[in-house]
Amino acid sequence: QVQLVESGGALVQPGGSLRLSCAASGSDFTIYRMGWYRQTPGKQRELVALVTSGGSTQYADSVKGRFTISRDNTKNSVYLQMNNLNPEDTAVYYCNAYSYSLDGWRGYESWGQGTQVTVSS
Repeated sequence: QVQLVESGGALVQPGGSLRLSCAASGSDFTIYRMGWYRQTPGKQRELVALVTSGGSTQYADSVKGRFTISRDNTKNSVYLQMNNLNPEDTAVYYCNAYSYSLDGWRGYESWGQGTQVTVSS
């Protein structure tokens, strides 16, 4: 079981930047992938970016070239650097992790509480 703690959400002007952080904690787990999702009222939660244990990354088309996901394995943390933000990026951003028990028999999906990102002038 993995617990996720997020930080970094804020109000920012269009064109500005933010860096979201997510730290995973727990015991007896191995994380396969970590990622960021976002959700706005009336819409389903959508993938923003993810990174696997092997270093593969995936981005939503709407954020390619602007957002960068990175992972620090020594801290069991994942980050999302968001540049050139626009109002369409306004959403609650959620950290996500898929992990396995050490014996490899069980998998778990974990979610953070969410952090609000608002892009407005």
